Amino acid sequence: MSYRLYGDLGSGAFSAEAALAEAGAPYEFELISLEKNEQKEPRFLSLNPSGKIPALRLPEGEIVTESLAILLTLADHFPQSGLLPSQAAPARAMAYRWLAFMASEIYPFVEIVDYPARFAPEGERAEALREAARKRVRERLLLVERMLAGPFFLSGGFSLLDIYAAMFTRWSIGAEWRAANLPRLNKLANAVSQRPAIAPVCKKHFA
Repeated sequence: MSYRLYGDLGSGAFSAEAALAEAGAPYEFELISLEKNEQKEPRFLSLNPSGKIPALRLPEGEIVTESLAILLTLADHFPQSGLLPSQAAPARAMAYRWLAFMASEIYPFVEIVDYPARFAPEGERAEALREAARKRVRERLLLVERMLAGPFFLSGGFSLLDIYAAMFTRWSIGAEWRAANLPRLNKLANAVSQRPAIAPVCKKHFA
């Protein structure tokens, strides 16, 4: 039985698909176009009433939403995949810490950068809000940048953290700013994109 991932290209569905690919899980990808507002259609709302992607249907039929919850679920389903360090290891706690940080301190501001008119009247106020949110994303990524010491986030090697961090380097901050300010994160993102299982997923989402 396979997993079914619902999402759009270049969205948070990238992290879930990269984890599925890295784990060697059988899965299908169903495109839910944000441009066409398909996430607000009744069929998708029956899967996720919040109308947000990604969503993952487990082989058992249950639906999991929220990108971080999907990643942690996949790590539980594939404990030998290396997606997370072993249970109760100090590195596991470190992984939880930074996954939660990125999910709570970066992800919400990405939505504001992309859709400021959801939070302020269109025009100057929305654009000012967009730039304030972009500044926040950049500040938080600079903090992540300072935490990196090696090619991957954890000293033990590749994990879900690297997939998640690599995804955030693709959004909101601008390519020139990223190149000038995030050399370690750029190196990490390149390493993630070169992993044999994830390389085609990166090409699919961010070509």
